[in-house]
Amino acid sequence: MNAAIGLSLIILFALGVPIAVSIVLASIIGIEFFSRLPLLLVPQQMFVGIDHFPLMAIPFFILAGNLMAAGGISRRLVDLAKSIVGGLQGGLAMTCVLTCMMFAAVSGSSVATTFAIGSILIPAMVKHDYPRPLAASIQASSAELGVLIPPSIPLILYGVSTDTSIGKLFIAGIGPGLLIGGALLLFLYLFCKVRGYGLKDREDREAFPTAFKRAWAAMLMPVVVIGGIYGGVFTPTEASAVAVVYALVVGGLVYRELSWAELVPILKESVISTAAVMLIISAAALFSFLISRSGLPTQVAGWVTQVFESPWTFLLAVNVMLLVIGMFIETSAAILVLAPIFTPIAMQYGIDPVHFGLIVVVNLALGMFTPPLGVNLFAACAVAKLSIDQLLPWLVRFVLVVLACLLAITYMPWISLGLVDLLY
Repeated sequence: MNAAIGLSLIILFALGVPIAVSIVLASIIGIEFFSRLPLLLVPQQMFVGIDHFPLMAIPFFILAGNLMAAGGISRRLVDLAKSIVGGLQGGLAMTCVLTCMMFAAVSGSSVATTFAIGSILIPAMVKHDYPRPLAASIQASSAELGVLIPPSIPLILYGVSTDTSIGKLFIAGIGPGLLIGGALLLFLYLFCKVRGYGLKDREDREAFPTAFKRAWAAMLMPVVVIGGIYGGVFTPTEASAVAVVYALVVGGLVYRELSWAELVPILKESVISTAAVMLIISAAALFSFLISRSGLPTQVAGWVTQVFESPWTFLLAVNVMLLVIGMFIETSAAILVLAPIFTPIAMQYGIDPVHFGLIVVVNLALGMFTPPLGVNLFAACAVAKLSIDQLLPWLVRFVLVVLACLLAITYMPWISLGLVDLLY
């Protein structure tokens, strides 16, 4: 049955069938023609896959991100970031990274970050004589921080699929997020110095006190959400609902840029995004059930432990595999299918599941801005009105920077676990 499902998946992917539909169809083929299991398992397991209370956080964080983009929060964060680093050569490019770090702390979605920040900063960078493909590449790679710095939808999915504490995963995401953000900032500063970009970046820059006064309500949101979680006031799932209420209050009452008329399209967009994610989750749950029932995880675990004798070689092999998979399979689906298989194996090697979760998410997040199926790449190209092939020569540099950070995160567990050990 495993071979039939795998072959069916490859054929359906090659035909361009959407990922969630491909997984369901391949599972149905395996059940109907290569097993004695009833087809009733299909709706049953798909429902079981989304019948988890922590998954309620996903639609709320998606809605909160859309509300913040429409409520003027993203523009104020851009102005604040520019007031901090805009005085440096290359400051506008660095503003993109810094703003993505700030927006990531309130949205949880890299695609939302790409559209919300890219629609402001890509035209601004082009106006300041940055090549358009470079501006789009900076945005696509910086938006990856949206899935690392809490709240993070991929970290929620990893926690649900592996029964790992979402609270610990959120805390563990701070270190890797800061490392990648800092590495991108340093690279862009040096790159702009050498290549002569960003000489006009000091123009149109607000003073920090002015920018902070306009953005303080937006900056307070991560404090409320994350502080509430670790202060024991509410759970990560409840925090997502708090984020929605806070975004409504700030956008509608504080900044007064969010009207009742805008709520309907915002809700519609959020429902569509949520439905897409939930369909992938339910399809992946069905697939994982069939794979687990066939005994494949046990076989894979036995093979892996025989071939790779040390945690170092195991992690290297997993990273290479995830890099390839992340280029072709959507991040959420890859996490839900692969995490339940490899996390128990990692634990046999003595690797902390929280640390392993960050390795998986950082690695698969690379696939968000690498061809052929990088969602951030498509989003940045849509905003910049470019084709993917125009970005590739510029994009390689950013991929290498994040790869170097991935190696550090993989082999230096304290980057992920330092804050977790301190708080727990």
